[in-house]
Amino acid sequence: MPMIGEDITRVIGHLIKEGDLNSKIRRILEKEIRRRLAEYQLIDMGFQRKYGITLEEFEKRKVIKEKGYSFEVESDYHEWDAAVDATKTLRRDLKELCQKN
Repeated sequence: MPMIGEDITRVIGHLIKEGDLNSKIRRILEKEIRRRLAEYQLIDMGFQRKYGITLEEFEKRKVIKEKGYSFEVESDYHEWDAAVDATKTLRRDLKELCQKN
């Protein structure tokens, strides 16, 4: 198993005072996952507001085709889809991480 350098261990100790190294790293990961979840959820909500529907409905209605395959709509779709996928993955990771606490 790879070792964590003393400099990294020291910084982690400055960030989180209580617990062993493993629990400190779990807390850091949990906070980062929650931060990223918020970021991706904002992206999802922004596109839901812009188009007035969920991503699932966007796909069902074939909005890209409806809008003439415009660059903006296709670009929005790819960003939106990536954000929704990332949200699902991060929620799963967070659940797994918290179950082991």
